[in-house]
Amino acid sequence: MTYRVVWLKRDLRLHDHAALTHAATQGPVLCLYIVEPGLWAQPDAALQHFEFVRESLNELHEELQAVGGSLQVREGPAVQVLAALHAQAPFAELVSHEETGNAFTYERDLQVGAWCRSIGLPWTELPQFGVVRRLKSRNTWQARWESHMAAPQAVLPELYFVHAPENVGPEVMTPPPGLQHNPTQRQHGGRRLALETLHSFLDARALSYRGGISSPLSSPTACSRLSAYLAYGCISLREVVQATRAALDALPPQAGRHRAGLVDFMSRLYWHCHFIQKLESEPEIEWRNMHRGYDGLREDDWNDAHFAALTSARTGWPMVDACVVMLHETGWLNFRMRAMLVSVAAYPLWLDWRPVGHWLATQFLDYEPGIHWSQLQMQSGTTGINTTRVYNPIKQAQDHDPKGIFVRRWLPHMRRVPDTWLFEPWLMPPEVQRHCGLTVGVDIPEPLVDLAEATHTAKAALHARRAEPGVKAGKKAVIDKHASRKTIAPNPRNTRKKSPNTNVSSTQLGFDF
Repeated sequence: MTYRVVWLKRDLRLHDHAALTHAATQGPVLCLYIVEPGLWAQPDAALQHFEFVRESLNELHEELQAVGGSLQVREGPAVQVLAALHAQAPFAELVSHEETGNAFTYERDLQVGAWCRSIGLPWTELPQFGVVRRLKSRNTWQARWESHMAAPQAVLPELYFVHAPENVGPEVMTPPPGLQHNPTQRQHGGRRLALETLHSFLDARALSYRGGISSPLSSPTACSRLSAYLAYGCISLREVVQATRAALDALPPQAGRHRAGLVDFMSRLYWHCHFIQKLESEPEIEWRNMHRGYDGLREDDWNDAHFAALTSARTGWPMVDACVVMLHETGWLNFRMRAMLVSVAAYPLWLDWRPVGHWLATQFLDYEPGIHWSQLQMQSGTTGINTTRVYNPIKQAQDHDPKGIFVRRWLPHMRRVPDTWLFEPWLMPPEVQRHCGLTVGVDIPEPLVDLAEATHTAKAALHARRAEPGVKAGKKAVIDKHASRKTIAPNPRNTRKKSPNTNVSSTQLGFDF
């Protein structure tokens, strides 16, 4: 029987699934997920990612069973798995979404493509986001994003299934050896929870989006919390965009605060694809500086002690350490605090963004390679086109946790620190330490460096590199390839014009999903 294999990767749903819809219109399908040991051995992989995927696959398997099918799960290198399946029961076409993933998936897809060509097998890859493969110019990108988001969602025809010779589902999935970090308070996978999260945000939580997404206190509910579900494709971005626009249309005129929250959220859905497009257009930005003029800026000054203190929540700056603990326990942190962590790593601690990025990738449940590596470079100052943004962790605490509620929740020793010393507890006099039963340097870590001095030195080094003639000359190429051409709000119902922006150096971007 002629059939097609739908290879599922980070598109774990049936709804608005272009690849499955395409295959199903041609005849019987086999839905396949491959557990790739090499993928899960990468430094950006964590147990929480595996478990979230397994939860999502279990639910997807149940949905397929309800319509007479099943999800086939195989383990091994992708080419070997596909070749073995083709040898057992030859299929007419391989169909999948266009994945913009890490370096491993990029090389793996090259290998799969070569194998398909070697046996004359068609491989159809279809867009999942508003990301354009083989984009020739950024000048056309915004219009193409709008076109994708405005297009009707893919509607499945009646499904007909072929069952593999070995009918094995996701129940056989076990975590690869050595995979670590599965937060006890993380979000769980699956489309049902994705839809519940979407509707609770659109119907109510968006009221707090504007103004609530910056503070680590309010952001867990003010943010949409859809990022993990988008990263693994439990819900489609087009589905979220269209649902948000429908919610905006349904709001009464007096719902100003609710409207403002949804409009701001829409802008971040646009930037979501804008950043993934950078990695799609230049996969190398995962492992090398976007602007090569910054090569060697930090790499040779790596400090193991600084990195160990950061990852173990012992930097001495309470807001930083509390964020690390929250991230470790929940797998999530709002964007401003993520940016602060990268800023502290890149400037006062002077750490190269690559190892920091691998560590953070394992900590973020919603790790999306395109957004992740673009943001790591932007916050570290190696894009060459963005304004230097340095987040002072003391000021961030004063602005977003003035009563110490957040730091005291995640750092038990801070519960004994008087309000007077809340932001700089290492300055407590000996008599206050004795009264609190705390010792600076033991119970309370001292900052690794003098914040003001280290930050000043770091910024001076960055700006000196930026001022070099060769670095200045290389800036235009980065702008031409990666800078936004966004000139209007992404919601076409908003007719207020914005001035053209082809230099993103002054644009503050965030992904407070």
